[in-house]
Amino acid sequence: MEPADVLAGLDPEQRAVAEAVRGPVCVLAGAGTGKTRAITHRIAHAVRSGAADAQGILAVTFTTRAAGELRQRLRALGAPGVQARTFHAAALRQLTYFWPRVIGGDAPTVIESKLPLLIAAARHAGSDLERSDLRDVASEIEWAKVIQIGPEDYAEAARKAHRTPPVPAEEVARLYDAYETMRRDRHLIDFETILELTAALITEHREVATQVRQQYRHFVVDEYQDVNPLQKLLLDTWLGGRDDLCVVGDPNQTIYSFNGATPRYLTGFAVEHPDAAVIKLVRDYRSTPQVVSLANRVLSAARTPHRLTLVAQRPDGPDPVFAEYDDEPAEAEGVARAVRRLADGGVPLREIAVLFRVNAQSAAYEEAFAKAGVPYLVRGADRFFERPEVRQAVVLLRGAARSAGADDDLAPTVHHILAGVGLTPQAPGGGKAREKWESLKALADLAEDMAAEGADLAGFVIELERRATEQHAPPVEGVTLASLHAAKGLEWDAVFLVGVTDGMLPIIYAETPEQIEEERRLLYVGITRARAHLTLSWALARSPGGRRSRRPSRFLDGLTGRPAGRSRTAPAAPGERRSAPATVSCRVCGKTLAAAAEQKLGRCATCPVDYDEGLLERLKAWRTAAAKEAKVPPYVVFTDVTLQAIAERAPVSEQDLLAIAGVGRIKLERYGDAVLGLCRAAADGTENV
Repeated sequence: MEPADVLAGLDPEQRAVAEAVRGPVCVLAGAGTGKTRAITHRIAHAVRSGAADAQGILAVTFTTRAAGELRQRLRALGAPGVQARTFHAAALRQLTYFWPRVIGGDAPTVIESKLPLLIAAARHAGSDLERSDLRDVASEIEWAKVIQIGPEDYAEAARKAHRTPPVPAEEVARLYDAYETMRRDRHLIDFETILELTAALITEHREVATQVRQQYRHFVVDEYQDVNPLQKLLLDTWLGGRDDLCVVGDPNQTIYSFNGATPRYLTGFAVEHPDAAVIKLVRDYRSTPQVVSLANRVLSAARTPHRLTLVAQRPDGPDPVFAEYDDEPAEAEGVARAVRRLADGGVPLREIAVLFRVNAQSAAYEEAFAKAGVPYLVRGADRFFERPEVRQAVVLLRGAARSAGADDDLAPTVHHILAGVGLTPQAPGGGKAREKWESLKALADLAEDMAAEGADLAGFVIELERRATEQHAPPVEGVTLASLHAAKGLEWDAVFLVGVTDGMLPIIYAETPEQIEEERRLLYVGITRARAHLTLSWALARSPGGRRSRRPSRFLDGLTGRPAGRSRTAPAAPGERRSAPATVSCRVCGKTLAAAAEQKLGRCATCPVDYDEGLLERLKAWRTAAAKEAKVPPYVVFTDVTLQAIAERAPVSEQDLLAIAGVGRIKLERYGDAVLGLCRAAADGTENV
């Protein structure tokens, strides 16, 4: 392949990157603009033109998957000798090579996780913190190490950075010190220490520096907006004052600041290197103009320096859909129906993703997809019922159900049991402890919903086991369920961004302006994962009949462009925003109803009402038969409260039936004909006796 051939097919900006074969070069590359194509062609062009030797180039990225993709593309372009590695892989290779030569003896052993050593260090230090708290302490230690803060300075640095550690900062510092002492005593290194020691070897041993810098003369760093201070230290050590460096990144996609990453090295590259060539890639080849337009508008109010405005290159596609639902189960069911429609229309399930802010949100979608028969995969986390805290809770609940009394109230009992494994009244600020809390809270919320429907602890456990059985199907090709962080770097034909409410996106514990702006960029990352079909949705309440007090994310203000879709409510006027939910009044006495069960009935529990008791009995008999046929508990078909409401209102049309809380479109499709048949027969007096 001749050098000119390597440049064929590149757009003008990509070609400018490829032709800039000597550094310093800064490539600001927006989502879907072909940055990997540009930098691999740049490397190949440098090798093929003789500007650089393949063995003298080190391309650095953040994941083994990305490094593998770089190597594969470079081989195809005729540059197989280029080293493409992660920061840690490149550093570990150098550390293990030079350690016996300049230090002597075997290099330290690498630990894959800090947690086992931290548990031992905590025990030795007399700490009795739980495993989930120690996971968050490990994250705090990692943050401190990447920004080059030792145990003695951690507490003050954490306060300045507005960190919310799982325990007092002074306790984290004490455990940090104990961890480091035990790590050194046992001749162990973690991922941060790999970078520290490699930089130290090069800095303190001239022969090491000479050999490394003779080997690598040209550097390329991908995802430069995610570089942390420790990685920058190692990179500067590799360079040794040279500037043959090409960096590539997107300030719009800075979403890992909580881990110590900072975009200032990317945005300040031209200041650090005044003679640098700065090239912007803004032609978006991934998404339709409709998706690109929404992404640009979401960032229009952002405070991100050097913000890139994308220019769509694909033909027109469908407009983004904004869907509002009464509650979270309705949102999950609506997404499941929309996924089924896309699949029926020819979109492969593997090309559809549902993205959410926190992993605990996956539970509702796992349940909805299982019911709808839609296969799915959970990316970047365990399935809900496979998570350790959920499995532990289910075991405890199962044991409690065996000895529960008939008078034990479901919701308080479940809350008491879950409190013993980490469910606190106040949510932790973030990290692994927050993820665990969210999962336990999802179980507690389900218990409250089922308690309102008359279920007891035994019935609750049966329902959990049913859901676990349905959701533990072997992984197959299907819809991807993933958090927004786990979705970065990926793309699909169709993307559903769910739970887009204030308090979730931005997340409730994002408090500073910088944290809020990072949440905005997270939404931007989610939007730009979609090639053609994009839906953003939110629910006004958590559960059916609940207080509808939520509002769409502030990041969507002025962007929807059309009334949001609504379930069983009057259509809104164009541009109308519903910030306050409508109250539900008793149809007998007119009193405002607060309890979920009363809202489902449409009346106070104590208000008298006439209804056909025979119809109610026939509805219950039908439900028993339907549940037996479907092999589910009866309340999965309809709860007692919903059947009571049906008997009282005796609906004769689909619209009448949909007006009853607890009856959604899916249940209407499954059971509507049978229920309406019983009600019409009762009204006509033709029912069987």
